[in-house]
Amino acid sequence: MIRLNVNGVVHQVDAEPDTPLLWVIREQIGLTGSKFGCGVGQCGACSVHVDGEVMRSCQMAVSDLKPEQKIVTIEGLSPDGLSHPLQKAWVALDVPQCGYCQSGQIMAAAALVARTPKPTDDQIVTEMSNICRCGTYNRIKAAIKQATGAAG
Repeated sequence: MIRLNVNGVVHQVDAEPDTPLLWVIREQIGLTGSKFGCGVGQCGACSVHVDGEVMRSCQMAVSDLKPEQKIVTIEGLSPDGLSHPLQKAWVALDVPQCGYCQSGQIMAAAALVARTPKPTDDQIVTEMSNICRCGTYNRIKAAIKQATGAAG
């Protein structure tokens, strides 16, 4: 049994040590907001926070996590799933098209603004490495700037 602290709740999961965190979160814990995209850690659809740092959960084996580490998924970013400033900006600016990558985009953005409360355009472009097949990058940048009060 492996203990994981996900969104403030400690879960005991029965998984092989090399099982990716993404599959445990989705299939055993039942949180399906983090998506499987590429499976090689490049697209970012599976992004979660581990102790405040954005991580690609498809590439993180559950055995690499310690029970005291805090994992936050998109479901744990805000109590109601809509009240985080980034989530509000995403809705207000109608950021998603297909929406598949957007939970990972928001998690990456949340990690960025935690480190850099008012990021510049260049910082956003450099730090936001998740892939959006629909190409909503300009709307993502605008939402980050709106959420942080950096829009100008």
